[in-house]
Amino acid sequence: MLPFFIPGEGGQRFCLYHPANGLTRGAIIYLHPFAEEMNKSRRMAAIQARAMAAAGFSVLQIDLLGCGDSSGDFSDASWQAWQDDVLLAYRWLRTQTDAALTLWGLRAGCLLAGTVAVNLPEPTNFILWQPVVSGNLHWQQFMRLKMAGELASGQAKGVTAQLKQRLASGQSVEIVGYEVVPELAGGIEASELLPPSLSNSPITAQPDILQISEAKKPAVAWFELSTRENATLAPASQKRIEQWQSCGYRVQAETIQGPAFWQTTEIEDAPELIVATMAALEAF
Repeated sequence: MLPFFIPGEGGQRFCLYHPANGLTRGAIIYLHPFAEEMNKSRRMAAIQARAMAAAGFSVLQIDLLGCGDSSGDFSDASWQAWQDDVLLAYRWLRTQTDAALTLWGLRAGCLLAGTVAVNLPEPTNFILWQPVVSGNLHWQQFMRLKMAGELASGQAKGVTAQLKQRLASGQSVEIVGYEVVPELAGGIEASELLPPSLSNSPITAQPDILQISEAKKPAVAWFELSTRENATLAPASQKRIEQWQSCGYRVQAETIQGPAFWQTTEIEDAPELIVATMAALEAF
C-alpha cells in the first residue's frame, strides 16, 4: 500500500494506492460516501481494497477536496470539484496501469461515479455499494440530521425551511459539524443515479453499446445490505436497475445480509459483502 498526495486545485489530495499482486487484472477507483459516512466506512473500504489487490486488481482510494487528509475544509467542496478530483485520480491511475477500469462507490460515492463517468475517455464497470439513487432524497435525509439535533432544544420547527432559505441566498449551512456550501448541496440534490450513456461519452467512434456482445458490455455489481434474512431490493432500486439494463449494462444486483456499517454507532464489518464483491469482480 502506497500513501501519497496528488497536486490538485486548491491543494493536495490524499490517496492510497494498493498495487495488484502479480498480473494486473483490473484498475479500480474507490469513491467514498458523504460526510460522516466516510469515516464510518473507512475500515470496510480498507478491507475490500486489500482483498482486491491480493486478487490482482490495482485500487486507488482518494480523499476528495475537504475530506479526510486532503487539502481544504468541507466548506471548500463543491460537486464539480469532486468530479474534477475523480478525473485527477483517473489520470494518475492510468500512469500505473491500462487495465480495464471500474468505479467503486459507496452511497453518495455511487452518485459521483455515475455523474463523472460520462466525462471519462473510456467506458467503465461499476461496483455500487448501497447506492443512493436520488441525490435529492439523500440531501433531504442529511438535512433531517439538523432537525434531529434541534429537537432537544425545542427549536426543530422550520429548520429545513431555514436551511433551504440560507442555501438559496448563497450562504452555507452547518449540519452535524459539516459546513456545506450551495455549490455542493445543489450538485448533490440535482444528481440521479442514471446509466451513463456511451453515446454521450467523449469517446470517438464508440460502438453502440446495445450492439456489443453480452460478455463485452460494461458490468454493474449492485449490492444493498439488510440485517433481515431473504431481504429484497427496494422498489426504487429495482426500477433504476431496469434503466441501466435497458441501456445495455450487465447488472448483477443482490441484497446481502449485514449491518449498515456506514451509519452504525460502532465500527462494524460486513464480510459477506466482501465475498460477494470479489465474486462479482471475477465475472466482470
